[in-house]
Amino acid sequence: MEKSIKRYFPVFLGPTFLAFIIGFIVPFIMGLYLSLCDFRTVTDAKFVGLSNFVKAFQDTEFLHAFLFTSAFTVVTVVLINVIAFAVAMVLTQNVPGTNIFRTTFFMPNLIGGIVLGYIWQLIFNGILARYDLALKISAKYGFWGLVIVLCWQQIGYMMIIYIAGLQSIPGDLNEAAQIDGANGWQRLWNVTIPNMMPSITICTFLTLTNGFKLFDQNLSLTAGEPMKQTEGLALNIFNTFYARVGWQGVGQAKAVVFFILVVGLGLLQLRMTRSKEVQQ
Repeated sequence: MEKSIKRYFPVFLGPTFLAFIIGFIVPFIMGLYLSLCDFRTVTDAKFVGLSNFVKAFQDTEFLHAFLFTSAFTVVTVVLINVIAFAVAMVLTQNVPGTNIFRTTFFMPNLIGGIVLGYIWQLIFNGILARYDLALKISAKYGFWGLVIVLCWQQIGYMMIIYIAGLQSIPGDLNEAAQIDGANGWQRLWNVTIPNMMPSITICTFLTLTNGFKLFDQNLSLTAGEPMKQTEGLALNIFNTFYARVGWQGVGQAKAVVFFILVVGLGLLQLRMTRSKEVQQ
């Protein structure tokens, strides 16, 4: 049976590997090359070296988008994980209607980002209109509006991961700690959280990368207004590539920098949290 599976291994792997090459590897290599070119279409690319990267780092809008996205990501990573963990702790207790609550919290994750942004734009503007205000007149309103939208969308998803982690902890560990006289906080910090590190690693990675890659909600909720003060990195790259004539190469260079940044931060976070898993 094992030899038969190994014989047909290329049959199963081949189509997936081919699709990966066509859909990711080839476009990625082309993107790296185009980031070094001045072009309007991929057929008229002219090699210009690193000048696109120089223009990208000299673009004040790009630097502001980086700072905005960094602040946004820090806030959402903390809020989403803390709230999702707290909700998971509650829903793993003997609470009536637990399944209904789990389903309700998870449902926002099923709504597309564009639709979600427009729905919340109506909600926020409806509330702010009572005070003669609007979402897009202040960067502060836009920032916290995006934070609320992303938290509302992703807390339920992270909650499911945390619930799975909590349910995998052997019950006798908490019982032993309780017998030894540990109170609730001591059991949380010394038993629950150390055993939850795999789930914490996954959730932190997802919220970190999702925060930096925010696009749909940013486009539909604020569109970067007012005056691009709420423009995230992904939206800035989109606007550079499609809205600024002759800046396609710069937009592609920004995309490469963005890719390196997200991958680097993701790997750094995984290394830090996994090192704690090993220590535990």
